[in-house]
Amino acid sequence: MRYFITGTAGFIGYHLARRLLEEGHEVVGFDGMTAYYNLKLKEARHAALAQFPAFTAHIGMLEDRAALARAATARPDVIVHLAAQAGVRYSLENPKAYLDSNLVGSWNVLELARELGVQHLLLASTSSIYGANPTIPFHETDRADEPLTFYAASKKGMEAMGHSYAHLYRLPTTAFRFFTVYGPWGRPDMALFKFVAAMLEDREIEIYGEGRMSRDFTYIDDLIEAILRLAARPPDEANRVEAPAGIDTLSHQGPYRVVNIGGGQPVGLIDFVETIETVLGRPARRLMLPMQKGDVPRTFASPDLLVALTGYRPATPLQEGVRAFVDWYLDARAYL
Repeated sequence: MRYFITGTAGFIGYHLARRLLEEGHEVVGFDGMTAYYNLKLKEARHAALAQFPAFTAHIGMLEDRAALARAATARPDVIVHLAAQAGVRYSLENPKAYLDSNLVGSWNVLELARELGVQHLLLASTSSIYGANPTIPFHETDRADEPLTFYAASKKGMEAMGHSYAHLYRLPTTAFRFFTVYGPWGRPDMALFKFVAAMLEDREIEIYGEGRMSRDFTYIDDLIEAILRLAARPPDEANRVEAPAGIDTLSHQGPYRVVNIGGGQPVGLIDFVETIETVLGRPARRLMLPMQKGDVPRTFASPDLLVALTGYRPATPLQEGVRAFVDWYLDARAYL
């Protein structure tokens, strides 16, 4: 099949594109190569993908609708929209970047999918949408109307736009919500990357919320497996989940569904740090700090809908995933 993926120079987009290429699919990638973090890492990801003859890269911004259209002249079967302005804390400094990329840019992707009549559009959303939800685990059917950051609000807006297009144009659309994805080739602004780099250089690591927070970590290979299984199941009444009752988010107004991708096994931040210490064989110098504005105390995915739809649940042990990241980092830091 032919896939059009936005964000192929990004962490998740790289892994998804590589898996598809290894399986013999054709991938057209689109990325803005923004300077939000180290461009050398983004360029290295695209260079690795360029080793596959079936990969074509296009550089452009999501806000540039004409650039998107030029990149998709070879009509794709599936569009996976991963590109976005990421980062919870950066949204406090530069909210307009989120407006431009996550709302205007996502609308451009919706328009592209409508014009091309793709078989399935998949939209990358986030667990940040749940805000400080007091009910755990987080179910897709929970209210998600109190985002704590503009990043979360922009993703919620993208989901709402996706539903309207699914209804108006019968465009099969799945929005999947990520839960703290980590692994090799990860983003430098994420905790694992920052902690490992600091510990290897004997610098302090900043632990917010005095370490009382917890996160539902998802290893990158688990995430990619879940995305591919969901890609093969466009929302349709024929695959509505009847049992367990009440868990399916398949809309009655159009072919649209929201699905968590998380294992439902949250880990405390201190336990996370101790796992890194074990893998590196050295203690961390810990700087305990209060909760930052926009942070949530915990994330905790219900994987029930994902399991019902695909038979799959992310389950890579944290220590195994952290070790894979450290092995990659030790090899990669020479060019980062």
